[in-house]
Amino acid sequence: ILRAGYHAENIQFFTPDDFSQQLGYMNRPNGYVIPPHMHNPVIREIQYTKEVLLIKTGRVRVDFYSEDQEYLESTILEAGDVILLAYGGHGFEMLEQTEIIEVKQGPYAGEQDKTRFEPVNKNQLKLR
Repeated sequence: ILRAGYHAENIQFFTPDDFSQQLGYMNRPNGYVIPPHMHNPVIREIQYTKEVLLIKTGRVRVDFYSEDQEYLESTILEAGDVILLAYGGHGFEMLEQTEIIEVKQGPYAGEQDKTRFEPVNKNQLKLR
């Protein structure tokens, strides 16, 4: 989770190089130049969909689950927060009207892309 108020100098990546979805942060001074470039075609094998969500407006509770669909904990995301969902399961409850921008690998595989399961009971929530 990258909170809206996060601040650091230079460039910081939060993911290992072998993740199929990368999440980084850049803080560059006025006038800093990133030279024009293109990304080369590289064959990559994607086994799991990873997704990045940007909470544009609102508040949402995220519930985290293990690979075995066991509930782990929950946290609340607010406007400006960014989250990379890399492994395990997750579920969401909107705590107010919420706009979310989602970025993930494609192509979308339809119902083959996910396994749905029962959410945690609200009286068992562990907020972090």
